[in-house]
Amino acid sequence: MPVDILQALDEVLEARRSASADSSYVASLHAKGLNRILEKVGEEATEVILAARDMQDARSQGGELQDATQALVGEVADLWFHTLIMLSNQGLQSADVLACLEQRFGLSGHTEKAARHNSEP
Repeated sequence: MPVDILQALDEVLEARRSASADSSYVASLHAKGLNRILEKVGEEATEVILAARDMQDARSQGGELQDATQALVGEVADLWFHTLIMLSNQGLQSADVLACLEQRFGLSGHTEKAARHNSEP
């Protein structure tokens, strides 16, 4: 199911990439260019950070976790969505990221990071 929704989103994003900017939010972002898409990714990342902090605050203060949980999940969904738009703008899809994650699966994070740094010029 999760991979299916990513594939479906990839297809929709690709179709909307060439749609009229007046008819589609995604098309309007593409029309505004990569910098606007990157700004949206940055905005959404900040909102994820704030929502995570709010959830931690709610947890530590005995507050309402259900609302904080829904807010965090919603913000992560927004971040993922805008990241998929960024990938689409660059001619990539979620499958490219999933393949990368699959290659890294089972590796120690320290080992994987060291291998990346050793392969950089």
